[in-house]
Amino acid sequence: MNLKDKIVVITGASSGIGKALANEFASRGANLVLAARQYVNLCEISQSIENQYKIRAVAVQCDVSVETDCEHLIKQAITTFGRIDVLVNNAGISMRALFKDADLQVIKTLMDVNFWGTVYCTKYAMPALLQSKGTVVGVSSIAGYKGLPGRTGYSASKFAMNGFLDALRVENLHTGVNVLTACPGFTASNIRNTALNKEGKQQGESSLDEQKMMTSEEVARIIADGVANRARTLIMTGQGKLTVTLSKFFPAWLDKLVYNVFTKEKDPLLSK
Repeated sequence: MNLKDKIVVITGASSGIGKALANEFASRGANLVLAARQYVNLCEISQSIENQYKIRAVAVQCDVSVETDCEHLIKQAITTFGRIDVLVNNAGISMRALFKDADLQVIKTLMDVNFWGTVYCTKYAMPALLQSKGTVVGVSSIAGYKGLPGRTGYSASKFAMNGFLDALRVENLHTGVNVLTACPGFTASNIRNTALNKEGKQQGESSLDEQKMMTSEEVARIIADGVANRARTLIMTGQGKLTVTLSKFFPAWLDKLVYNVFTKEKDPLLSK
């Protein structure tokens, strides 16, 4: 797919991977519909992108956990541009708390944003995507292949997203719609800073070493290339590919490896 003049809808576009995706797609000539809860910030990003890349970028305030917001987002995209070529379900939230300590509302919030947000936006965009033979992207995670301690709700939401996208892909084998599951490794973005603690409040500081992670810009380039190439699945790091392989063939050993990795966090939740 040549991305020039394509219409790309991106959720969670006000920061992190979403903002990087907006810049990456715009640099390739795509027009954008950007969605996020932080409307003022989103408008500034849209204006900056329009000025820099000479494309159109429309900002739409949207909380993806609210079905009517997702419906409005897609209607706004169709009203403005007449079609949708790519939907990037990027909006997401994380957590950091052991399940025994976590308020159940934390788990529900993660499912509402990460899983249901993807379902809602995709449902309302499907008629347009079927017409354009476009692409649905889900920005998932290695946590959708391997459960991570202290991230039960996050892993559950990403496993659910992966299952949803996998089934959707099979349903659309002969419709022309491509379904891409994108799984970055640990990424230096504010998703860790805004991760919910056991009470459902933002933790405010990452517990992991950000300098050893992928950048949001790297992730965005890989996803945009994947869309252009109509890829099926993107596992973006060697560590991620190894995790997926080990989960199939040596799951008990992988449990121990993952446990040991998470005992080395700052202020670890697990004891050695």
